[in-house]
Amino acid sequence: MKKIILSSAICIAMGLTATAQKLDKFGADLAKKSMMGKEIRVPYTDMTSYFGYIKPGAAPDEVKNGKKMYYIYVWIPIAAPEIGIRMISPAPDSVKPTDKDYASADYTENAADTSNYFDTWVTLERAEGIMKIEDVAGKAKSASWTTIESNDDSSEMPAQPSGKKYNSLMRITSDTSNPSKSLVMGLYRIGFTTYKKGEVQGSFLAQMGAPIKLPGVSIAVKPEDILANKR
Repeated sequence: MKKIILSSAICIAMGLTATAQKLDKFGADLAKKSMMGKEIRVPYTDMTSYFGYIKPGAAPDEVKNGKKMYYIYVWIPIAAPEIGIRMISPAPDSVKPTDKDYASADYTENAADTSNYFDTWVTLERAEGIMKIEDVAGKAKSASWTTIESNDDSSEMPAQPSGKKYNSLMRITSDTSNPSKSLVMGLYRIGFTTYKKGEVQGSFLAQMGAPIKLPGVSIAVKPEDILANKR
């Protein structure tokens, strides 16, 4: 009897783990509908995924307002009506990199590590005055950055191994009447850290979605690699 109870408990635990790691399709705010009290979103037609890993104790790209910030640089080739950003840590077992995705060497080496993860907090910023991808390498480090949006915890995202919903998601609709909220062509960066005290460490999956095709998107952790990573 004890063996049956133990076996059932293990199966239930495995089922909960699989559910927690399942990442649903990423839907847009544009054309969102409400049906029987539930929000229905059409999935983004253009998705770019970045699989990364921050080694414990790794130096941040910047210390900003007392937080250790890490950046993923993104070149957006045309104006977008909406951009969605979401990040989950650790990277879920149910999603693996394809040849269309970006995966860092550190992620590839440490993909099996699910014990290290962090309470994600993300921002989206745009560089001012960089209108050509060829200018990114030379101008990114001295550019001024405008914060467009940020997010800490999202109830839409799967729970972390702790059971807490500390993963992040944000959808930004372009506002052409507000320069700080206009999603024009240019260089952007996804900044991430941990909201509460603690270290940024472990694997993560960052995804950017758009309701239209964005030909020529490029992602890199160093601005000088943006041109070479153009797709």
